[in-house]
Amino acid sequence: MIVVFEEGPELVVVLDELTRQCGDGDEVIVVHNTSRDGTARRAARHPGVTRVIETGANPGFGRAANLGAAEASGDAILFLNPDAVPEPGFLDALRAPPDGWDAWMGLVALADGAHVNTAGGVLHFLGFGWTGRYGEPVEAIGADPEEVGFLSGACFCVRRDAWRETGGFAESFFLYVEDVDLSHRLRLAGRRFGVLPTARVRHDYEFSKGTYKLRELERNRWLSILRCYPPELLALVLPALVLLELPLLAYAATHGWGRAKLGAMASVVGHMPRVLRERREVQNGAVVSAADFARPIRAELGSPFFGAAARSPAVTAVLRAYWWAVRRALGLLRR
Repeated sequence: MIVVFEEGPELVVVLDELTRQCGDGDEVIVVHNTSRDGTARRAARHPGVTRVIETGANPGFGRAANLGAAEASGDAILFLNPDAVPEPGFLDALRAPPDGWDAWMGLVALADGAHVNTAGGVLHFLGFGWTGRYGEPVEAIGADPEEVGFLSGACFCVRRDAWRETGGFAESFFLYVEDVDLSHRLRLAGRRFGVLPTARVRHDYEFSKGTYKLRELERNRWLSILRCYPPELLALVLPALVLLELPLLAYAATHGWGRAKLGAMASVVGHMPRVLRERREVQNGAVVSAADFARPIRAELGSPFFGAAARSPAVTAVLRAYWWAVRRALGLLRR
């Protein structure tokens, strides 16, 4: 299933390769969030496309993906970005996840096919998430399946029952962090997931997309924390989250996205009544402890996109000490 918006001719490349690998019973669904560049026409004319769903507007990635998933009939649903080109053998590799996994992602390479975009998302206790093993040689990644912090929305599969149980993507996010939020809810529901390194796609990835992206990342980071963190964990990390806001705002102001950060903060406050309702629904479905939820979360800000300040020895020491105290309070260090 592919959500498209102003995708251009590169969509045909993805559809061509996907079609070559499809077997009996597979279906390719394209959800079109309106375009002026001929995207809908390209999708509708492609012989490998089972059907095109027209939203008639741009309701955001989450809403469009949920509409497409509702039309899918298979036991598992593949979500693929329109600029993620499958490598040969991609679908065959995806058809063989480990027993007990309810969702799994492929190894996402950069456009050169030789370096990693993400081999599984990395989670930080302050709600940040980033692409794991970014820039490493693809050949340095082993072939064995491995559980990850969160699934990449660029390329992942989920079993239909797990998708329905968790409620799909959070539609209020519009764009970005939906994959983190969904992974949090899968973990809360006791579902297991990871990466299949032999299932590979090439992704035309670019982190920097202006202040709009930074605003959405910041808003949705907070929304996901408030929706998904178990009560004990939320109570323990909330002081650090609040204390971080002023330094982060100052950093944003000096780097040209102060207004975006303020907009994100205002949007979180405006969403609060809805978020609290959604939190009750999410937490009612939780079957794992706060300690188990916290196991894959880390203290170090190791993303290559955060800059030197985030990885300074002083910042790293403070974050490690804080997360050590949280883990101790949750009982993780006594297990």
